[in-house]
Parts: sequence; C-alpha cells; structure tokens
Amino acid sequence: MAATDGQASPIVSGERPWHEIVLQTLKRNDVRLVTYVPDRVLTRLIREIHADPFFTAFPAAREEEAVGIISGAWMGGMRGAVLMQTSGFATLANVLASLAIPYQIPLIMFVSERGTLGEFNYGQSLVCRTMRPVLDSLAMEHHTVTRLDEFEFIADRSIKQAVTTQAPVALILSPLLTGGKVFDK
Repeated sequence: MAATDGQASPIVSGERPWHEIVLQTLKRNDVRLVTYVPDRVLTRLIREIHADPFFTAFPAAREEEAVGIISGAWMGGMRGAVLMQTSGFATLANVLASLAIPYQIPLIMFVSERGTLGEFNYGQSLVCRTMRPVLDSLAMEHHTVTRLDEFEFIADRSIKQAVTTQAPVALILSPLLTGGKVFDK
C-alpha cells in the first residue's frame, strides 16, 4: 500500500493510482468542469484537478449546489462531474429526482464511500446504508468500484453511457479502491 496525503491507497506496483485514472478518464471524455464538496479521501484528486489547466474546478457549499452547477453547465454545452462523500449524497434525493433525472442531465458523480469497513462514525454508517436504495428507487445507474484493475473500464463506460443516454450516473469509490479515510489515535 502506498501512502497519499496520509491516506492508504491500495496500489499494485506499476499501476496508476485511482485518482490518476479519474483524471485521464475525465479528459478522454471531455469532462472539463468539476465541482466538489471538500473531502479527505478526494484531497489528492481535487489538488490534481486544480493543478491541471484542462479543468475548471471549484468547491461548492453543498452537494445540491454542485449538482445545480453541473446541470446548468450541461444546458450550456459543457460536461461536468461532481465529487462528494457518502454523507453529502444524503442531501441529493430531491435535486436528482426533480432536476438531473427528469431533465436528462448526464451528471457524473464520484462518491467516496464512508460508513463501511471499520467506520467509526455511526451517522456515516446510516447514510451509507441508504445510498444504494435511494439510487435504485430513482432508477439511477450506479457502480461501486472496489478494484483498481476494473476502475478505468467502469469509469470510462459509465461516462460514455451517461452522455449517450443523457442520464446521471454515480460511481461509488469503495475504501477497497481508495484506502478510505484513515484515523490515527
């Protein structure tokens, strides 16, 4: 395991880290706008997006705001993605059901998963248990990525499908992929 910003990242020698795969896949699919609510697991990815002139990136105060920004960008002809944590997803049911889904916005969400695999925060665990049932009830495409060797294929095909079908997609980044949030005692 390699350490990145204090986080453990499961990386097999010679493979690109997960955050590099996200960058390459967004570029390959011309996804230029990235909004996010800051998250410890996504810190390295957020820094690299900001450092790359290909992207326009900025933080949002809330996840609903980030979805609204990406929806407006799509209507203006630009592709975008939202980065968030599992707990932030809990605020999105209304904006997904009333904006992204009915207006066919190919919203691409990368969600760092908390609430599982040794989670210490009970609130995170509760939210994690509701995320997939909410996505299912909205009939929204979603994939939980656990393996680095499958990540690029899943991310690339999910973005292509979202754009082609004009439907949102959520890519849930398991701690098995990212190393999760690490807490020192």
